[in-house]
Amino acid sequence: MSDLVANLRERALLTGRRVLIVEDEYFLADDVSSALRSLGADIVGPAGDIDDALRIVNDGGVIDGAVLDVNIRKQMIYPVARELKARGIPILFTSGYDRIVINSEFADVPLWEKPLDHRAMARGLAGMILRA
Repeated sequence: MSDLVANLRERALLTGRRVLIVEDEYFLADDVSSALRSLGADIVGPAGDIDDALRIVNDGGVIDGAVLDVNIRKQMIYPVARELKARGIPILFTSGYDRIVINSEFADVPLWEKPLDHRAMARGLAGMILRA
């Protein structure tokens, strides 16, 4: 019974929370979405390019957290990250690159290296959102 209770608690972690996903690889975006939905999140996007992501961020809808691929179609995600950070929205980066490529202004943003442990990443973001 305690496994069931723990499972229900985990599924409720992000209930009612909206999480933006910016990822240009369809299957990875789908895997990240599934992991976050398993914690109860409503998914915003996923956006596959910077312009779409900025439109979503600026459309006035609530965003409680975001998973941002560092490199989207050969562009760095920084314009989106800056907007979200300015609003106090918890973000994390995903990347196939080492932290060394991340602009120093984002030194405090957690980096999850690909290949991802999707469930662990989702739980990490949930903790960030709940602390915010």
